[in-house]
Amino acid sequence: MLKEGYSLSRFANDLLAGLIVGIVALPLSIAFAIASGVKPEQGLITGIIAGFLISAFSGSRVQIGGPTGAFIIIVFGIVQHYGYNGLAMATIMAGIILIIMGLARMGDVIKYIPYPVTVGFTSGIALIIFTTQIPDLLGLHLIKTPEHFVDKWTTYIQQITVTNIEALMLGLLTILIILILPKITKRVPGPIIAIIATTSLVHGLHIPAETIAGRFGEVSNHFPPIQIPSFNMADFSRLIQPAFTIALLAGIESLLSAVVADGMIGTRHRSNMELIGQGIANLFSPLFGGIPATGAIARTATNIKNGGRTPVAGIVHAIVLLLLFLFCGKWAGLIPMATLAGILIVVAYNMSEMHLFAKLLKGQRSDVLVLLMTFALTILVDLTVAIEVGVVLAALLFMHRMAKMTNITLINNDTEDHTHEYEGVPEGVEIFEINGPFFFGAAEKFRDTIAEIKKAPRVLILQMRHVPAIDATAISALESLVIQAQKDKTTIIFAGVGKRVFKSLKNTDLLDKVGMDNILADVQLALAQAIMIIDEQDSKK
Repeated sequence: MLKEGYSLSRFANDLLAGLIVGIVALPLSIAFAIASGVKPEQGLITGIIAGFLISAFSGSRVQIGGPTGAFIIIVFGIVQHYGYNGLAMATIMAGIILIIMGLARMGDVIKYIPYPVTVGFTSGIALIIFTTQIPDLLGLHLIKTPEHFVDKWTTYIQQITVTNIEALMLGLLTILIILILPKITKRVPGPIIAIIATTSLVHGLHIPAETIAGRFGEVSNHFPPIQIPSFNMADFSRLIQPAFTIALLAGIESLLSAVVADGMIGTRHRSNMELIGQGIANLFSPLFGGIPATGAIARTATNIKNGGRTPVAGIVHAIVLLLLFLFCGKWAGLIPMATLAGILIVVAYNMSEMHLFAKLLKGQRSDVLVLLMTFALTILVDLTVAIEVGVVLAALLFMHRMAKMTNITLINNDTEDHTHEYEGVPEGVEIFEINGPFFFGAAEKFRDTIAEIKKAPRVLILQMRHVPAIDATAISALESLVIQAQKDKTTIIFAGVGKRVFKSLKNTDLLDKVGMDNILADVQLALAQAIMIIDEQDSKK
């Protein structure tokens, strides 16, 4: 950016964009913190510290970072089981993991997580966020909210008769303002107008609705000193899985946001530097009492739409959020809980990507299976399990699909419809043609096809011109074939072996067993070699 030059007009655009995004980030940071089970000010601190560091070190020019809805379920679970100290440790560990991933150049690897998995867990998280906001939307005062998804909804249905109508109307008004305001003007953030309107109504008309201060007490506007969380090896072993979950989700969300931003402004982000930037932010955020952070797609898009084109916009956003925290932080306690519930319900709807979910349901059955499995596991079990199972299932289905694409065909004089290049196959010679990647998924198919040979031929030709790659399992299958051929006194000839496959075979002793004379460029040379071998055998009789 500095090499290209930075003008005053560009700074003006960044300044305006940063100002607007900073205002948008205020209610979201508070809402995400409360939904995650921590204090409102901790969300603001995260937006300030992590937002600044992500913009300063990000691999994307326009990335806006901070607390996001994707982390709500994970953070809430960690806080419930391990307390804030455990969350701080897990977040620092996640930051270190992200930095290592970036230095190891794993930015591109994360992009290979299948799309149905991403949509499945994102939609699942959205549904869970919506579910967690129902009590505040309805004004229910539950002594204890059940932990599991189905139990939550059972409790809500049982308690629906004691709904606080005033709270429900505030929540619905919030949703209405956020949805309608962008049709009037996109310059004014809907959540801020909703907060001002509903908070004014509650305190002006003395509406009996629970506020942030009523539940959490006065919201602090003092920046805390650096505090390093206590650390021991017992906690390390228990928190390693949550740390990896935070790191993986932060990496996925930030790279998705960076890709979306690239599409909007026509640039290319640096994925490995993006991971390092996210790692730095998550390493320092807990030192000030913050929570996990990542790239926020909605705030990044808001930044772009309002003219932000450089990291300066993100840095300005963090400074604006800091000023709001210092000078307006105490007023946050006046905000009704129903208003925050309405804001998060809109966030959940936007996260759900319902149109993409519905589109994938019309796709291949394997993709539908991965989508629904990931979605169901996210809402019924755990996000970590959902991602793990989704990725593994998608990989297995992909390998199955690739194995089906690999064809192994037996060609001899009895084979119908073979091409002219296979005409004149002499008696006692059989040809196997392998088409497609020859890997462990296709190895069993190869063994089954080989087993179709009723009588051992004198020469067996393996046509491999359409084999782009081969793995250890397939090489093992070939070695077994060569050993059996030696017992049956059958000569093996490889035809059309490509450079990549030849290099893989060269690292084994398979070529020595077959003999370099029997590694030929095409099937015609292989047939000529087969005829010569048969003639030599006949002459010795």
